[in-house]
Amino acid sequence: MSWTAWFVFFLIVQVVHFAGTWKLYKKAGREAWEAAVPVYNAVVLMKIINRPWWWTILLFIPIVNLIMFPVIWVETIRSFGRNSAVDTFLVLITFGLYIFYINYTQDVQHIKDRSLQPRTSAGEWVSSILFAVVAATIVHAYFIQPYTIPTSSLEKTLLVGDFLFVSKFHYGARAPMTSVAFPMVHDTIPLVKTKSYFNKPQFPYLRLPGFQNIKRNDIVVFNWPVDTVNAFQTASDGKYYYKPIDKKSNYVKRAVGIPGDSLEVRDGRVYINGALNQLPDRAKIQHAYIVRVNSRINHEIIYNRYGITDMYSFNDNSNTYLFPGVSEEALQMLKNNPNVIDIIPFKKDAGEWDRSAFPYNPTYPWNNDNMGPLYIPKQGATVAINSETIPFYKRIIEVYEGSELGIENKITQSGTEVLLNGNPITEYTFKMDYYWMMGDNRSNSEDARTWGYVPYNHVVGKPVFIWMSWDGYNKKVRWDRLFTTVGGSGKPTSYFIYFVIALVIWFAYSSFRKRKKNG
Repeated sequence: MSWTAWFVFFLIVQVVHFAGTWKLYKKAGREAWEAAVPVYNAVVLMKIINRPWWWTILLFIPIVNLIMFPVIWVETIRSFGRNSAVDTFLVLITFGLYIFYINYTQDVQHIKDRSLQPRTSAGEWVSSILFAVVAATIVHAYFIQPYTIPTSSLEKTLLVGDFLFVSKFHYGARAPMTSVAFPMVHDTIPLVKTKSYFNKPQFPYLRLPGFQNIKRNDIVVFNWPVDTVNAFQTASDGKYYYKPIDKKSNYVKRAVGIPGDSLEVRDGRVYINGALNQLPDRAKIQHAYIVRVNSRINHEIIYNRYGITDMYSFNDNSNTYLFPGVSEEALQMLKNNPNVIDIIPFKKDAGEWDRSAFPYNPTYPWNNDNMGPLYIPKQGATVAINSETIPFYKRIIEVYEGSELGIENKITQSGTEVLLNGNPITEYTFKMDYYWMMGDNRSNSEDARTWGYVPYNHVVGKPVFIWMSWDGYNKKVRWDRLFTTVGGSGKPTSYFIYFVIALVIWFAYSSFRKRKKNG
């Protein structure tokens, strides 16, 4: 839905609210017209139901408002003496329309300064849980989101089993686009494994101001742009499903290319504007190697001694293994191992076409190890459009700046001529910035080399903190990684001990205050 459509919907809601409550406003000592003025009517209603004015703000926060509207309906009828379980059930099951019945047919009296204390312990628990969910939803959507590293694509910088806090406000928090969704989960409700949202209606894209832009080589969490399959669906059904932008799977990669860059990959190494990309010192680039040894090797030794997370045997007799993620340090250690006979880089040569490599066109015989140069689109920049360039930009025009923004764009070709919605097109100006996201584990990362550009409206946030790290192979906590920062230079420093000290001080202070209050 466009902003215009949402504004019309908002006005309809105001009319419905006025029609269903104006008599109740008068019985509460207010004027009938106050029920008709948008926003102001909500502030007045908060006074009528004896709730703080700032609850009005919660009614305009996506997802949070889904929780608040039922609360307001219940609070409204209780402010006029309708406290029974039947009344509560009826107002909820009718989505608030039961208030019309009370407004027009019941002789109710407004209870001024009514007690807000829940009448039962169960009610107190429900109230506490409800507002804990509201607070957590606001934090989750606009400030900090937890995230788990599921794969080794950024191995050495971020490890499988790292639990992160992802900042939403560094790059600017993106307001939820899916208007009806289960709070604090992504695309699937845990345990029941069912879809957590409705595809429609959708809010237009809106991002709050941030205090920094995405810099080259930043680690970024984003929605996987080509994701179409809901997590709760099984692969056996053979179906694909449209997913709203903010419900696409969350990925984490390094933004090696930013808007306006010219990028090239040579033997797995990234070149930006003709120069080798200079990565932060914490980044550890890894490549795949075939390693032949004189005796069988143990995965546990390889993992603990060389930090290599994956290894595959070619067959049971050759003592030849594929190591898909070997850092420079590990490579030197392997070369010095007397049991290692041979080490061969496992990569494709330049000019060897991989059909799964972007832009999936034999005109560009590229692969994950060798591709480019290619241009990374920048908002406001104009590029030439022809039969040679359209493979790079077709999805941008049709999907990212087309259907996902509510615009019907269709690219076709007639000979060498490119048509947009049936009309010839020779150039195109981008509406958004785009990024080239890659993993540091270059031979074991599904990234932009496979699915292309990431639009800015798919950006979720910036990982800033590792609060927990679990070594799944050895079944133990990585204590040295707890409470370490994701960014920065040098070896990460754990602040866990400082957190424990602060926690002890806080508990001691709270206990002291409680004893002083009681004694």
